[in-house]
Amino acid sequence: MKFLLPILALIALSTLTRSAEVTPLFSSLTAGQALPKEFHVINLPKIAQNSFSLATDDGKTVLRVDSDNSAGSIDIPLTASRLDNAPGAGSTVLEWRWKVSRVLEKADMEDKSGDDHAARVYVFFDVPLKSLSFVERSKLQLARMLMGAEVPTAALCYVWDNRHRIGYTAWSPYTHRLRKIVLQSGPAHVAQWMTETRDVAADFRDAFGFDAPAVTSVAVGNDTDNTDERVTTWFGDISFRK
Repeated sequence: MKFLLPILALIALSTLTRSAEVTPLFSSLTAGQALPKEFHVINLPKIAQNSFSLATDDGKTVLRVDSDNSAGSIDIPLTASRLDNAPGAGSTVLEWRWKVSRVLEKADMEDKSGDDHAARVYVFFDVPLKSLSFVERSKLQLARMLMGAEVPTAALCYVWDNRHRIGYTAWSPYTHRLRKIVLQSGPAHVAQWMTETRDVAADFRDAFGFDAPAVTSVAVGNDTDNTDERVTTWFGDISFRK
């Protein structure tokens, strides 16, 4: 069953939500209130859970994620209106703000034992199964049978790293269906809000070698379960735009 771990992790990080309702942005919510049901907290089996809350920072409500030898993400549902602006339907530009309390000293994005990040933003894509190799199709089909849920077939993961240069990319040490891209690195901008703008269709094409299909889900979080460290991460509003 070890060969299924990367796929089960992708299941846990994506609910493939396609809600027709308007999903509120963090800035439209009230600090201290419970997260709306549209935002799904995603945890990994047998790993301590991160803590998620709405907090006020710089005069706006943002998502706060506390990680202490733990892991977890929160799924940002892509509403019908947002999907209209997602790759495969229109605009490909994803924007967000993030801030971290520190970088992780012992992390190493290319090693399973150090695969932690102070901040992560996942973008999941609906790649047709028929385009995958026989081995990849078999793993995904078995995972879907076991979990009774759809599984993302490809993903990008934008990270706040500790040792690699900005712009560095690498496959996940667990699976070549997940490409990681370093957007911030080291302590230079710790405790500062940083704004990111990414053409996710271009990033997908660079990673996988063909045009991006539709985006199915976006998730944000952090993890420290491999390095046994602590970090607090804040996320501002996340959206596609034209």
